[in-house]
Amino acid sequence: MKSAPFDYHRPDCAAGAAQMLAEFGEEAKILAGGQSLVPMLALRLAFFDHLIDISRLDELKGIERRDGALRIGATTTDATVGADDVVAAAVPLLTRVTPYIGHFQIRSRGTLGGSIAHADPAGEYPAVALALDAQMEAVSPRGPRHIPAGDFFTGLWETALEPDEVLAGVRFPVWTGRRGFAVQEFARRHGDFAIAGAVMAVGLGDDDRVSRCAIGLLGLGSTPKRAIQAEAAVIGRAATDVDADELGDLATAGLEDIPADLQGSASYRRKVGAALVSRAWTDAINEASTEAINA
Repeated sequence: MKSAPFDYHRPDCAAGAAQMLAEFGEEAKILAGGQSLVPMLALRLAFFDHLIDISRLDELKGIERRDGALRIGATTTDATVGADDVVAAAVPLLTRVTPYIGHFQIRSRGTLGGSIAHADPAGEYPAVALALDAQMEAVSPRGPRHIPAGDFFTGLWETALEPDEVLAGVRFPVWTGRRGFAVQEFARRHGDFAIAGAVMAVGLGDDDRVSRCAIGLLGLGSTPKRAIQAEAAVIGRAATDVDADELGDLATAGLEDIPADLQGSASYRRKVGAALVSRAWTDAINEASTEAINA
């Protein structure tokens, strides 16, 4: 199938794109990498009279580490994020989840900002952003606005972006000290959307007690989820005293909107999710402990 007719626009700056959104209203849509939007248009699952292409705006690209955070421009491609040494050192979770995003052709065109703005509950970058308390930078005719990741994902494929706002970049806090990171994801085939998944970040103090913990969940709700109760349960405890299986059960216990479809029932997804949290915890703790030994 072919998409319905639309007018194509290529603004010369992010502010211009936001102004077009304000002018055209609900009839307009931002086009970045197009890896989610274009198939939906082609299948006529979505209709827009105006597409605003921001993919060539240099001001929306780039990676910079500054002031304890890593800022990534919204139209920076997944492939660039996954291969960047600064990203690997500052926010290893981004490097590790990138290979799970579709196939290399998709990662070559898809963008970090596009993935986060699309807000797929099975998306890897949204889960990392939520777990690590990222800040979304939005631009509108009214000026810039920063949106905490915890407030950003509001529903299935829905975000807190206003109709005239463009996602310009994302700032990820950089963890220092003894730290460990892990990703566990299950899909029917490589490149498919995750049936369930978990991203994990753990910080250890000098006494081997857990000082920080962040757990993001994929595919287990209408939005990306954060296992706040499970995170709180391990803070201050010796890493060796935490039962990984119990942590997995706790992380998935309070989920109320787990989807059920041809890929699996809600109870199945919950069990898989719990097992993946358990594995991710073990991997992250092992890495944090090894880092201390090698320091």
